[in-house]
Amino acid sequence: MSRTSYRCSCGAEIRYKQDVETRSTTTGRRFICRDCGTPVPGTVGEKISHQNPS
Repeated sequence: MSRTSYRCSCGAEIRYKQDVETRSTTTGRRFICRDCGTPVPGTVGEKISHQNPS
């Protein structure tokens, strides 16, 4: 399985579930960059939320 990564507008490389903050909403989950609070696209955030650094 290939790894997914995302470059946030603040410059942070988001690769692992520790790099995103997950917030529950009435319509599902929102993924947010831990460094700056910018929303991460849902599809990318969902994939990253299952990735561990090991």
